Amino acid sequence: MSSLDRILPFLRPIEDLLVDPAITEVMVNAGGRRVFVERDGRLEPVPGRTLEVRNLTVAIKNIARACGDEISDRQPMLDARLEDGSRVAAMFPPCSVDGPTLTVRKFTDRYSLEELVSIGTLTEDQAAFLHKAVDDRKNILISGGTGTGKTTLLNALAAKIPDNDRIVLIEETSEILIDKPNLVRFEARRAQVPLGHEAPLPAVTIADLLRATLRHRPDRILVGEVRGAEAFDLLQALNTGHAGSLSTIHANSAEQALTRLAHCFLTANVGLPHRSTREAIALAIYLVVYIARVGRRRVVTQLLAVRGFDGQADRYVLEPCH
Repeated sequence: MSSLDRILPFLRPIEDLLVDPAITEVMVNAGGRRVFVERDGRLEPVPGRTLEVRNLTVAIKNIARACGDEISDRQPMLDARLEDGSRVAAMFPPCSVDGPTLTVRKFTDRYSLEELVSIGTLTEDQAAFLHKAVDDRKNILISGGTGTGKTTLLNALAAKIPDNDRIVLIEETSEILIDKPNLVRFEARRAQVPLGHEAPLPAVTIADLLRATLRHRPDRILVGEVRGAEAFDLLQALNTGHAGSLSTIHANSAEQALTRLAHCFLTANVGLPHRSTREAIALAIYLVVYIARVGRRRVVTQLLAVRGFDGQADRYVLEPCH
């Protein structure tokens, strides 16, 4: 039985969509009144497909239990993963204004760097440059919008890390699948009240995990996505001898990725001046990759080396690569 098979009994009205290999994401909006899918990189509605709000509510609660989690009026958000990396996200009223919302992002096959070249995501020169950067233990920041393939590219680059390196992978919700002999996986935990318990479990943040990681002798630190104050701890690690990192960040260009990283850094409230923050980023990050949707394809459109920070002009010194 696959991971997805565990939740299919609760989602019979959309089972055909979930098992369709051409569909990568299924979205149920407005308490079941609207269903959308992503197919070949494009969002499309599914006409005439609805779910009863009561049945959708029960299905989401059952999915949460099957994933060892809970969703209720007290805890109206669900963000769970299945063993194969598929993601299940749900939201209950009153936070979801129009009724229960459900999104299932299916795990898709991993691509190698060579396969990404063959489908047009990367050129051969870009792939060779990135491969050498991984070999040379350079820190790489992969940027792009939602669903552009940042994690896919990170997976492909991580596969090029030598097998004798000790890798620590840190994620908000575990979804990156790396097959390496000396791999340690850490996953954050939000504050929650587990089933059958009175006292809430405290949150364990990405920043907490990054600080703990340094005591586990990592050769490489991989962060699934930088979103907030953990940027400070990541840069501290990268600037104190932990080279060869891979991480992703949401941004609309390669240069904006560095600006967003600086904003995330500032949320740590460490009191470092603006210029010092940007200088620390320029020292830590060697290469910024930007991946975007171009039609139905996901394409690396920018590959920039960070050569430093110009304090007088208040800008990064960036150099295009291939």
